[in-house]
Amino acid sequence: MVRTPLTPGERERGERFGVLLREARGGRSMVEVAAAAGVSAETLRKIETGRAPTPSFFTVAALAYALGLSLDELAASAALPVMDGSEAEALSA
Repeated sequence: MVRTPLTPGERERGERFGVLLREARGGRSMVEVAAAAGVSAETLRKIETGRAPTPSFFTVAALAYALGLSLDELAASAALPVMDGSEAEALSA
């Protein structure tokens, strides 16, 4: 199965998500958090660096639990920016 390339907005969203996870991890090691979430340290590394910008829901849920984050908080941070009228108009032109 060939995967559709990500848009710049999707890549940027993945990078924002990675920053949020790094900040929530604080002084805890990547290995410690990954183990608590039941994922590999390499998976967490890829997510935090934006190389895996679309992790599965269950991976996100496990990381949220391990880091004490709510899924609502993660969803809000991962939402694509809303365009204002002028930006939307420019895209339709």
